[in-house]
Amino acid sequence: MSQTFDEAMAAFAPALPLAVAFSGGADSTALLAACAARWPGEVYALHVHHGLQAAADDFERHCAALCAQLDVPLRKARIDAGHASGQSPEDAARRARYQALFALAGAAGAGPVIGSIALGHHADDQVETVLLALSRGAGLPGLSAMPARMERDGVVLYRPLLRVAAADIRGWLALHDLQWIDDPTNGDARFVRNRIRSELLPSLMQVFPQARDTLARSAAHAAEAQVLLIELAEQDLSAVGAPPRIADLQRLSRARRANALRRWLTRDHGCAPSAAQLDELQRQIEACVNRGKGIAIKVGAGLLRREGEMLRWYNGPPSQRPLR
Repeated sequence: MSQTFDEAMAAFAPALPLAVAFSGGADSTALLAACAARWPGEVYALHVHHGLQAAADDFERHCAALCAQLDVPLRKARIDAGHASGQSPEDAARRARYQALFALAGAAGAGPVIGSIALGHHADDQVETVLLALSRGAGLPGLSAMPARMERDGVVLYRPLLRVAAADIRGWLALHDLQWIDDPTNGDARFVRNRIRSELLPSLMQVFPQARDTLARSAAHAAEAQVLLIELAEQDLSAVGAPPRIADLQRLSRARRANALRRWLTRDHGCAPSAAQLDELQRQIEACVNRGKGIAIKVGAGLLRREGEMLRWYNGPPSQRPLR
């Protein structure tokens, strides 16, 4: 069920003090202004300068001016959002941004340590995320899209606007005479998400006017199913070990083995194998019929290798990785 901006803010009950990830765009501007009005003296703004475009300095100055107008303390950081070989620039920037937000929330000498961060993602963002996941053949984690609340590294992330349409947020800003910045990269058709926003989503809403609600329900169903898969993976990992024993992995069905391996790599090593990598890993595990058969496959920034009867993941330099 969709919400108006005011309904979403009335239902928002975060732990205080609260930080708002503030880019200067429409969504974070509305969220910051509404939170500052509701909890005066308890709200901080976190701004991350990516250095990816010439206008970034203007974004930072705009954010500083609006925070002064709202009487909200501003914490800011500059990051290098460069990406490694094989990593998408968008993913690299997202990871660097979250790391910077967590660092700003806990910054010593800048005020209290903050355990709550609000993000301005809205209903249109959620639909775009689901469509992007579908276009990439994503599994349940991708189709689950963005959760309204999650905890990471001891910080609670809130997304109170996930049921609010982008148009309603801009209407609220106009009503309160608040200015925001339009990021020029949002119109860059080289990015798939931008083409989804400008071309696919308007057509989808014409054919299926309730698409925001129905896709949100599908994402919620996927998230529930993913919880069950995680619970099953934890049970299997308690039996096969972490790092897992190869013989015990071989006793699992192929689907349960894949589920357990994904969970182990994500939980313990922060990397997710691609479908092709997981298929190859499965093939190599199944081929381990004697002690002399090895396993070697790159996953994320590390390498999966067989070590005796165990499957281990290493991310040190090649000279420090075992030969078997």
